[in-house]
Amino acid sequence: MKLFVVLALVSAVAAAPQNPQDVQIVRYDTSNGGLDGYNFAWELSDGSKHEEVGQLKNQGTEDEAIAVQGKYSWVGPDGVLYTVTYIADENGFQPQIEQGPGGAVPSAVVASLLG
Repeated sequence: MKLFVVLALVSAVAAAPQNPQDVQIVRYDTSNGGLDGYNFAWELSDGSKHEEVGQLKNQGTEDEAIAVQGKYSWVGPDGVLYTVTYIADENGFQPQIEQGPGGAVPSAVVASLLG
């Protein structure tokens, strides 16, 4: 789970068109409710954002698992806003990719990301 968060953050920052030295954190919120769940949100000055909520399901049972919902977005080098909304639960990672007008993610890439 932590690896996913780190990879999402790295991908959002790597896609930023600005000089990385100029990007600043403009929002950072986090709450860890222990066994009940967690949430976080951050936003950077280059328009990158990530929000996520995780909740423990079936606590104390054999089917115990974390269910996660979230989304992250960034402005690509082409100036288009890209957003990935996702659910990650016992059914795996389920992303939905949205791109603003003029978006140029090839359909084969979108298909490969969606499985």
